[in-house]
Amino acid sequence: MSSKQLSKSRRTLLLVLAAFIIPVVLAKFALDQQWFNKGVTNKGTLLTNQITLDKMGLSADSFEKKWLMLYLLPEQCQQQCQQTLHSVNNTYIALGKESERVQPIALTHQDLTVSQRQLIKEKSWAIQSMPAQTSALFKDSQILIVDTLGNIILTYIPPKKESAQPLFGKAILADLKKLLKYSKIG
Repeated sequence: MSSKQLSKSRRTLLLVLAAFIIPVVLAKFALDQQWFNKGVTNKGTLLTNQITLDKMGLSADSFEKKWLMLYLLPEQCQQQCQQTLHSVNNTYIALGKESERVQPIALTHQDLTVSQRQLIKEKSWAIQSMPAQTSALFKDSQILIVDTLGNIILTYIPPKKESAQPLFGKAILADLKKLLKYSKIG
């Protein structure tokens, strides 16, 4: 074998090895440097500690084994709270035929006003006073997604800006549709 052929063979071997080694090294580097999210598809915050309806002072049996959208209203339901009520109500309506599997619930510190009640369809919504255990567990106003067994899965903090409300509702809707699609219960 001539030296020309030998150097050509070595070059080909090095190119073949590089074609397999470089992508593996780049992938490892991308994972270590966290260049992308690792397969997260939910829009809400997944709860890591197990919180159930029982720990919140609510009875899971009273909700007929449905998925729940719990809105923990702030003590004073001002404009931002009312926009969130409207957005969550629209999210519930957007579920369409799947809305039969979901129960929206507003947990309040005080009774809702007439204008606040107009923002939601009271036939679909359950309005309850907030138990003391819930106030102790959750300091901020937020939306909770609860499975049919009474486990809280996702939480969403309402946006401060009115312009972000449509995206907020779409995020909840996307997660709920995905959960309902893959759920065999409720």
